[in-house]
Amino acid sequence: MKKILTRFGDVEYDPENLLYFPAGLIGFPNLRSFIVMPNKKEGPLFWIQSVDDPEIAFVLTDPTNFFLEYKVTPDDTERSSLQIGLEEECYILAVVTVPPDQKITLNLAAPILFAPTSNRAIQVILENTEYQSRTPLPS
Repeated sequence: MKKILTRFGDVEYDPENLLYFPAGLIGFPNLRSFIVMPNKKEGPLFWIQSVDDPEIAFVLTDPTNFFLEYKVTPDDTERSSLQIGLEEECYILAVVTVPPDQKITLNLAAPILFAPTSNRAIQVILENTEYQSRTPLPS
């Protein structure tokens, strides 16, 4: 086990269980290893904490909790980056933004594809989509 000091306090983690982003995240190309933080509250949101920079953490959610029709299918290049085959599961996640006015938005234009079998994730930019990087939650 290893330990880092974060905004959540001291966090112990097993390096074998890190969520790995081979290309980092958009705007954060050097942040590649993350811990999925235990969810202390019931609900659709959870945190990922950077191991590379303990000051950085992101809130994520499954966007289909809010947008039932939202669907992203990884192509062959994305599956290769995730190290998964055609039959292996791939989950779609969205970065959540909670601004001071509490009008929560999801980044549906650049979702995260997560492969649980490899514990790898990539953030992709969707082309020709009506979704935005700050898509408001439905009323």
